[in-house]
Formats: sequence, structure tokens, C-alpha cells
Amino acid sequence: MEKDRDLRRTLVALLTAMAILLHSLEAVLPSPLPWMRLGLANILTVCTLVLFGPRAAFALGLTRVLLGSLLIGTLFSPGFFLSLSGALCATGLMSGLWLAGRRHFGPLGYSCIGAFGHVTGQLLAARLLLIPFDGLWRLLPLFGLLSLVTGVFNGIAADMLLSRLKKFEPLGRVSLEDRP
Repeated sequence: MEKDRDLRRTLVALLTAMAILLHSLEAVLPSPLPWMRLGLANILTVCTLVLFGPRAAFALGLTRVLLGSLLIGTLFSPGFFLSLSGALCATGLMSGLWLAGRRHFGPLGYSCIGAFGHVTGQLLAARLLLIPFDGLWRLLPLFGLLSLVTGVFNGIAADMLLSRLKKFEPLGRVSLEDRP
């Protein structure tokens, strides 16, 4: 039992380290549009949610945003707060979907709702902290459409990664079904 707990912690730490790396790498890569990122680190959040549940997914998301922002030099900047609000909203929606019916949804569904949640959280933070103008919400349809595209891409990538991870022998020993 203790060995399984240690293995789970180790795997979550590994996924978190990879998410921090992707978060940092994406900050230096050219963006498709000036205000848009692909959200590649969210692939690992989806995998963590599917494998270990909401608590681990929140831990990964918060750690990724904090340490990733520290590494790229944006800690406590407006971009940090946009990233944090997006990560919290995305993980919250994905976790709610997971809790409501994890047998009915897969990585693609979690990724799409997470991408939309990320955009919504960022717009909310921008509205509250940076731009006190209600017209900001008019961007939601455009951003929502773009988030759907990235959500599908990241969901497919998460599904491919999960299929490989589930073949990993030590992961097969960790009982994921009897967790709360």
C-alpha cells in the first residue's frame, strides 16, 4: 500500500516536471497568434486527472503555473495571474466533469472543456484585474472556438500518451479504481 502511494507520488511528480518543461518551452516558442498559446502542458493535466483524479490534477496545475512562471520570469506579473486563473478554472471544470461521470468522458472531452475553461478564466481575470470593460466578453466566442481547436489537438495527444502510459508495468500495479 505504501509502495503504491510512493509510486503514485513519483508519477505525479514526473508528469508535473514535464508540464513545467512544456509550460516554459511554450513561452519561448512563437505563438500562432500574438495572444494565443497551444496549452501543451494541459495534455499532462488531462493525463494526471484521468490517472490520479482531481486532487493530483490541481496539484500539477498549480505547481506548473508557479514554478513555470518563476522559471520564465513572469511570477506575479499580469500574465501569471491570467495563467493561474485559466489553470484553476480549467482544472475545476475538468474535475467537475470527472466527478460527474468519468465513465462517460475521455481525454478529448476533458481537454475541450478544460481549454474552454482556461479561456473563460483568463477573460474573467483580465476583466477583473486589467480591463474593466464588459465588452471584453465579446471575445469569448472567438476565443472559445480557438480553444476548441487546441482542446481537440491536446485531447488527442493526451489520449495517445495515456495509451502508452497504461502499458507501463508499474502503473498497472497501482490501483486507480479504488481511490475516492
